[in-house]
Amino acid sequence: MTEPFSDGLTVNEAIRRFPATVAVFNAFGIDACCGGASTLTQAAVRDGADPAALLQAVRAAAGARP
Repeated sequence: MTEPFSDGLTVNEAIRRFPATVAVFNAFGIDACCGGASTLTQAAVRDGADPAALLQAVRAAAGARP
């Protein structure tokens, strides 16, 4: 299976593919409305979240393997 969480995955794409991630973005304070076109890493840095922790939480919410 291809890694679904590549560096290029955007917040909007993550939400579209894995709706359960909305709660993760809310918990991390990620702006998924106006900032949804940003990659997960860009959004984390922009909104003051730890990129590695965000990615781990998104993977868990989506049911992906770590």
